[in-house]
Amino acid sequence: MKAKQITTYHVKGEAKTWEKALAPEDESRSVKMIESNVINLYPEFEFQTIEGFGGAMTESSAYLLSRMDKETQNQALQDIFGPDGLHARFVRVPIDSCDYSLEEYQAVADPIADPDLATFSIDRDRKYVLPMLKKAIEISAEPISVLMSPWSPPYQWKTAPKITKNDAAVYGAMGMPVPEEIPQRNHGGSLKPEYYGSWAKYVVKYLQAYLDEGIPVTMLSLQNETVAATSWDSCVWTPEESKTYLKDYLYPEMKKAGLTDKIGIFIWDHNKERMIEHVLTVLDDETMDMVAGIAFHWYSGDHFEAVELMKQKYPDKTFMLSECCALHMPGRIGFGGGFGPVNFQTPEYVDYLDAADYAHDMIGNLNAGMNRWIDWNFLVDKDGGPRHVPMGFTSGLIVDDDFHYRKPIMYYYIGQLSKYIAPGAKRIGWSKYGANLDVTAAANPDGSYVVILLNRTKEDSGCFLRVDGQIMRVDLPAETLSTVVIEK
Repeated sequence: MKAKQITTYHVKGEAKTWEKALAPEDESRSVKMIESNVINLYPEFEFQTIEGFGGAMTESSAYLLSRMDKETQNQALQDIFGPDGLHARFVRVPIDSCDYSLEEYQAVADPIADPDLATFSIDRDRKYVLPMLKKAIEISAEPISVLMSPWSPPYQWKTAPKITKNDAAVYGAMGMPVPEEIPQRNHGGSLKPEYYGSWAKYVVKYLQAYLDEGIPVTMLSLQNETVAATSWDSCVWTPEESKTYLKDYLYPEMKKAGLTDKIGIFIWDHNKERMIEHVLTVLDDETMDMVAGIAFHWYSGDHFEAVELMKQKYPDKTFMLSECCALHMPGRIGFGGGFGPVNFQTPEYVDYLDAADYAHDMIGNLNAGMNRWIDWNFLVDKDGGPRHVPMGFTSGLIVDDDFHYRKPIMYYYIGQLSKYIAPGAKRIGWSKYGANLDVTAAANPDGSYVVILLNRTKEDSGCFLRVDGQIMRVDLPAETLSTVVIEK
């Protein structure tokens, strides 16, 4: 048995990584049995398949890539999709504009004047998003799989925003005035029932247009952030409305187009704390086979138990984190713009905290049954944009004014999982000695084991890994993320 450890630590806001060989020993020859600080691996206990990792190719990310010189652009794509990069294989793409678009837009400017959608066009996507997607497909070490998500139907089909329908505990109006009498893409509002059929046709035209461009679309979410009336592109759906739209309109339209065997439908696509109630309402005997999986976000906290409960109830469904990001501008303290509480840490330490939060959430979701993980923007600029609404949030790559980019600590932490847990890996059983470490483990298709160990404490630590009659010492310095790869 051979083993190596890869550990990422931070110094003044910069990620550093070291790698060393470990020394597995036959436990039967040990003079004294080691009982303390032990983490056991149990490969005979297999759980869900881990299908891979990825992020979002928003118009903003694609625009930034398009502004880079050829060499820098190629390196950025390698750092995301290449085998020595993040090894991304899932890509989320918005249907029409979202908050990370350069401006608002929709594929039919006026669907009331054009009810047959004769003017439908994805020319906007051909400017930035599609060229970068096609380059990603060329460069990727794995077959790319695309998730398409709508943020809002055309505003002409919607009701005006209703402040009482906002998910105020999370978003509300963010201190911005809401014009409650004017239908719009922003601030929520709902799709009028008389346009459910038209919206289903619109979405299917979007999917087909991407397939015709050679883009491997395999997933569709019903609606991004189903109950959030954000100050950007958004639409509110009750679970009952979602179910009606799915059952009576979207699925039949996709079936008519021959897409139901090609593209899986994902429901919810929002924070974990209200996932269960929504899913239990939408899924029944009639809709069960229409839904491929459940998508969720991270913005309201861990709620790993909610994922685990749903995975136990629906073991055949695919569970996918479809969006996460740290809610502040790159290298800034707090969120800016009055959104949320202020974090009184140094910018450098905030970068580390972002990375640790990412690893904690990824590990917790994997342990709860997650199959796929998709980050938000692959890259943003130094102000967390560009976007057509105020504020901005950080990401795994940060683009400077000269259109070169840098990698925050978060990038390296994501890679500690995405580079070493191969697509098709099986999560395996483990037990640990205490609460100070976050742990998950997987068996790769090639037979190797991967163990992820997050030490978020300020104390150096260490443990002994036991597997298949072998035991090895692993050092776990303070505030680090370690990956142990064990080859039999």
